[in-house]
Amino acid sequence: MTENNLLGVPETHLPAEPEVDAALENAASVDDIAKVVRAHPASPLAWAVYAERILHPAHPLEGYAAARVAYHRGLDALRKAGWRGQGPIPWSHEPNRGVLRALYALRKAADLIGETDEVARLDQFLRDADDTAAARIELLGTEREPAPSTEAFVIRGED
Repeated sequence: MTENNLLGVPETHLPAEPEVDAALENAASVDDIAKVVRAHPASPLAWAVYAERILHPAHPLEGYAAARVAYHRGLDALRKAGWRGQGPIPWSHEPNRGVLRALYALRKAADLIGETDEVARLDQFLRDADDTAAARIELLGTEREPAPSTEAFVIRGED
């Protein structure tokens, strides 16, 4: 996030993929998502959604493989947008979410296969990209927002 950007490296903003967004919105099944991936093989978002959908603890290798492709498509997209291996990739810029979801999916898949060094590396990558991304990804599909880092509450009533 910009306020934590001590290196002064500019934020990376990926271009929108409206056709991918629309196709994924209409995808009801894994097969539908696979069709989106085939139609848009360079899209980190399409690959990330596919990886998220097929990743399962009982057979994690398929999800890991798809997440690995999503990760590499994400790196390709970042480099094309001028990213040089460091700097913020803010969640607030919606087109960046595919890359951040790819990182998270690969992190989750690596954890399932016991690749602890990769989990630690991806945790750091996600924090460096946007320290709120992991919490936001975990809440996808819910109506909740991540809690602020500090939260206060007041209880009022009679003594």
